[in-house]
Amino acid sequence: MLSIGSLRNCRTTAFKSRSLLKLAPYRLASTLGSSLSNRKSDECNAVVIGGGAVGTSIAYHLAKRGLEDVVLLEKSELTAGSTWHAAGLTTYFHPGINLKKVHLDSINLFNKLEEETGQDVGFHKPGSIRLATTPARLDEIRYQMSRQGWNKAPQWMITPEEIKEFCPIINLDSVLGGLYNPDDGHIDPYSLTQALAIGARQHGAEIYINTPVTHLKQRSDHRWEVHTDKGILVAKHIINAAGFYGRHIGKMVGLDLPLVAIHHQYCVTGSIPEFKNFKREIPVMRDLEGSYYFRQEKDALVVGPYEGPHKMLVCEDWYDQGVPPNFGKELFDSDIDRIVDHLTVAMNRFPPFANADIQRVISGPITFAPENLPIIGPTPQLKNYWNAVGFGYGIIHSGGAGRYLADWIIDGEPPYDLMETDAARFDTWTTRDYLFTKVRESYGLNNLIMYPKEERSAGRPTSRLSGLYSRLSDYGAVYGFRAGWEVPNWFCLPGDRAGYEPSYTRTNWFGPVKRECNFILNKAGLFDLSSYGKATIKGKDAAKFISKVFSNALPEVGHVNVSHLITPKGKVYGEYEVSRLEENHFFLTCGATPEKHHLRWLIENSDGYDVEINNVTEDWNCLGIAGPQARQILSKATGGSLFSEANFPNLTCQMVSINGIEVGAIAISYTGQTGWELYVSPKDVEALHDHLLEVGSESGIGHVGGYALGNLRVQAGIRGFGAEFTVNNNPIEAGLEKYIDFNKDFIGKDAVLKAKNSSASRQLVYLNVDTFDVDPEGNESIWLKDSVVGYTTSGGFNYQSKRGICFAYLPPDLCKEGTEVEIDLIGRKYKARAVADPLR
Repeated sequence: MLSIGSLRNCRTTAFKSRSLLKLAPYRLASTLGSSLSNRKSDECNAVVIGGGAVGTSIAYHLAKRGLEDVVLLEKSELTAGSTWHAAGLTTYFHPGINLKKVHLDSINLFNKLEEETGQDVGFHKPGSIRLATTPARLDEIRYQMSRQGWNKAPQWMITPEEIKEFCPIINLDSVLGGLYNPDDGHIDPYSLTQALAIGARQHGAEIYINTPVTHLKQRSDHRWEVHTDKGILVAKHIINAAGFYGRHIGKMVGLDLPLVAIHHQYCVTGSIPEFKNFKREIPVMRDLEGSYYFRQEKDALVVGPYEGPHKMLVCEDWYDQGVPPNFGKELFDSDIDRIVDHLTVAMNRFPPFANADIQRVISGPITFAPENLPIIGPTPQLKNYWNAVGFGYGIIHSGGAGRYLADWIIDGEPPYDLMETDAARFDTWTTRDYLFTKVRESYGLNNLIMYPKEERSAGRPTSRLSGLYSRLSDYGAVYGFRAGWEVPNWFCLPGDRAGYEPSYTRTNWFGPVKRECNFILNKAGLFDLSSYGKATIKGKDAAKFISKVFSNALPEVGHVNVSHLITPKGKVYGEYEVSRLEENHFFLTCGATPEKHHLRWLIENSDGYDVEINNVTEDWNCLGIAGPQARQILSKATGGSLFSEANFPNLTCQMVSINGIEVGAIAISYTGQTGWELYVSPKDVEALHDHLLEVGSESGIGHVGGYALGNLRVQAGIRGFGAEFTVNNNPIEAGLEKYIDFNKDFIGKDAVLKAKNSSASRQLVYLNVDTFDVDPEGNESIWLKDSVVGYTTSGGFNYQSKRGICFAYLPPDLCKEGTEVEIDLIGRKYKARAVADPLR
């Protein structure tokens, strides 16, 4: 029997061979250029910095797309950094929706790479199984299956008996079921990287090893000087794919990327006798409660735990002092005490592991961004600079991320929605302490059950607090996290069950949300919208620029409309509320999450226009009020007729004084009721709130959180960015045609006209759903008989009609009123009917 003492005595040599695991044959020499001095020109279209799996994939995809003069620079040798010691796991599975596409593209590439390049990549596809050993975990699997049907990758639930057939060495105690992905497995990271490098070279890219980048400088024409110790290149685009050196490269261009390396450990055993009689390789096993993965490596095992937040090691010294300049194919000293609890669980779950000889324990650096999602894409401040860093799972992300970024660089727009990886999601609030605390949570709780409306507490609150944070806390606000802001989700009043109680069914906020919806539907609700992204555009070309970059008509001075940013391919990049303050002065607002994502699009398309674009998000707080009593309350608060329907109609804006406080008021609401957004200095928002609460007390005003606002948005039939429309959708299928002025020119007009005049394959429809303890939230599969025919985008519950409600994409012939389909909610199908769109 393997003892803990023997674990502590196992070998931890820092191997410097090609890889720590058995490798396929490789053709290294054929992939590399000789020296920059041999190049005919110092100019190129793109320089990729970093020669790991991600960097070589980007070079491969750029070159394969036909971009000429692609150069990859690696400071030491290919795979140095995190790639060479990776365990090489590959999976279709991702708990989110958008990254499933990245995983799918990666595996599709891995399947064909050997045939294309002649390089064996050591790709094994025994499948993978995620074990469910608690009822909550089984619900999570059902939840994931409800979101899987409309996605392309194969996945299904299996029974304990089927798990035993796949993995005869498992101890089934407490195992309730599993989630099975049939083509998952593992790949040799070193051979994969070599194959990508070969492919890049075949398509014309050049690769130079032992060529560290020493300095980056942007010229006035937005091209980049890339300085190395071998010479200087001038590139139109530079791509930072430098792994744990990514933050160092970012600093060269003035960026402080929120990246830090952590120590990841895994064990490699000697021969397992039981494997010799197996006819097939066992699937990659993931024991989620035990927090480790477990896979076969020929007749041995690889076991990789994820230590808890208080046991894991973060490379704080690397963050503070920089990565040691020569660190490339080195490892850290292992620390078995940090992972022994996980290994003990693994021994019980897979008894042959307890009798195995641990050959070595590998401890190497992996780079993380705060929430364990990579940073992919451009940055708002710099033209033609691209990020591809922070890949905690770089092997499975490499193929898909390389394709995604290459398509964006060449086409000028993202190929699909992947906004959760956008570099624009971070700002100055992402401090050192936040990064370290959040990474500990993200890595240490890597296998935590993922619930709808998930909230995690590490690193909160940040510096992004509205002036109402303390006041609303006193009134029972239960906060969520949006782009660094604390945003009230709901309000816990006496008699409510307090705390964050995540669930796949209705939970402790279901009753309070009903109360808050009723405030707005029957009286008036007061809510904090300070997290909204806010920008101003002014200058002599402001109106001309707004008209070009937005699809809707220009509002008149003193008026407001909702307008959309359309890409050249006719997809919806974003949405703003556009207020025209003066002839050439506009105030723009959007949701919290896309603040800098949207702002970047404006900046990128402003060349040639005399405009000044400013982000004023933190200069203004915003208090919202809506409901049938809202106009009366504001009239009482101002002591006159200023807020009468005649003086302040819907979709207009003006500066007003409320109780001596200067307020920028916009008559608009996304609740289906009359309402206003009241923009005010952060120092005055508390006084404004208190005054309106006092004045509105006789009318029954109450506080409202984001859950109720979202529910009312859906109930009113109002489409939401990030749900009903993203860059995955054109505005016609999303039902946004009323917001498009085809009598003017705007970016993407030709593509939108083409979509308008073509037969659509899908259409947004509104559904009523017969549910009793669970409601649609978005991304659930929709069935007609035995086939998946569409998916939901967002949903909720209509407390008046006592029905579930949602938006969904379906084929046009299924969008007729009265058509019945079924929605999969946590493993059960519920009847849904197409009804009239409330907005039409």
